[in-house]
Amino acid sequence: LQNVRIDPKSISFSMWKDIPVPFYMSVYFFEVLNPKQVLQGEKPMLSQRGPYVYREFRIKNNITFHDNDTVSFREYRHLFFQPDLSNGTEDDYIIVPNILMMGAAVMMEKLPNFVKILVSGALAGLKQEAFMNRTVGEIMWGYEDPLIDTLNMFVPGLIPFKGKFGLFVEVNNSDSGLFTVNTGMKDISIVHMVDTWNGLKKVNYWRSEECNMINGTSGEMWPPFMSPTSLEFYSPDACRSLTLVYEQSGNFKGVPTYRFVAPKTLFANGTDYPPNEGFCPCLQSGIQNVSTCRLNAPMFLSHPHFYNADPTLVSAVGGLHPSKEQHALFLDVHPMTGIPMNCSIKLQLNLYIKEVSGIIQTGKIKPVVLPLLWFAESGSIEGSVLKQFYTNLVLIPSLLDYLQYIILGLSVPLIISAAVLMAMSQETTSEKSPCHPTPQSKARPISETTPLLHGAETLSQDSAEA
Repeated sequence: LQNVRIDPKSISFSMWKDIPVPFYMSVYFFEVLNPKQVLQGEKPMLSQRGPYVYREFRIKNNITFHDNDTVSFREYRHLFFQPDLSNGTEDDYIIVPNILMMGAAVMMEKLPNFVKILVSGALAGLKQEAFMNRTVGEIMWGYEDPLIDTLNMFVPGLIPFKGKFGLFVEVNNSDSGLFTVNTGMKDISIVHMVDTWNGLKKVNYWRSEECNMINGTSGEMWPPFMSPTSLEFYSPDACRSLTLVYEQSGNFKGVPTYRFVAPKTLFANGTDYPPNEGFCPCLQSGIQNVSTCRLNAPMFLSHPHFYNADPTLVSAVGGLHPSKEQHALFLDVHPMTGIPMNCSIKLQLNLYIKEVSGIIQTGKIKPVVLPLLWFAESGSIEGSVLKQFYTNLVLIPSLLDYLQYIILGLSVPLIISAAVLMAMSQETTSEKSPCHPTPQSKARPISETTPLLHGAETLSQDSAEA
């Protein structure tokens, strides 16, 4: 138990501080094959591009231990492109929706018509269109766009940031917030459980207390002696706590594991699963509106290819092929220690687009939740770490189990031998006992067996002779 606590003296501390697991983030883009037809109201046809693979390093900094058995830290992520593992380069061009413009159009839908007409004129002057042809690197890590300043000029605060715009610009070389978690020094059952995130006991993104709760761990380790039921963790990327459910027991390279997967209710709407009503008053199940924590942009999370989602979401676009094998997320955890052995967390980012009156650039686009990309963050323990893990937590306990059976097996004949010897000893003692005379012995008269009578008899004889 001491070795799973967050303690500089514990064996697992270095693993917790600088995760030795090689993580990889694989990104798949959805290219729009018929952008002109989509503007005329036709169904978007998509083609998956990728993967574009990045090696991910996670390092904890600002580690501070507190008197209440908690520790605070910030975890930084650093991503490096891996061309040898990728199907393409960051210089590949891909046709995708103009995320800034189409997102802003939906956000301005309820503004007065004259404001939207002015904005539309400014967009035309900037030669902004509904779809853009950008490189993978630009979409990922950002590009300069005068549209940001233009939109903020007409609608101050609509786009509350400056500089480059990119879907992952805030992920690389940045942290996921200030986590404060329990060390387990006094209570091992709450080790790694989140106490606060950015100083908060709960967030305020959602419409119910239950949905705003910060539950579980930070998503890296869990308390030991796990039960085959469920596990929880708080995800800053999803802006919420996620609950995975037990699917099956197995093993990863000889190490016993519990596999946890996403339930169908994870992104269900409030109609299909009432506790989720606070997350998303969505018409269809399978998506989650994250606009409240993404600058009010009409962004939605889902499983890749709308796996486990309402079939209407899949049929609204062409080119999607949802499958459990390729698109379901999973977590394989060693139940005794709560340490993940193998994992693959998969999520899809979607943009809601539609025709907005007054903004001619939106054409006649029919309302649709359009997939932009999906990514998988995957990693597994291997090499010397796996060998040490297997030796200490599988091999040695197994040897001790076998040893007790060997000792038990050897003790049985010893016990039998001892019993036989004891029986033989008792038999020998019985043969020599005075309570059981031998056949050669004769019964002696009472006078012979009583010294006092024998002495008195002798004395009377002597008196007679006298």
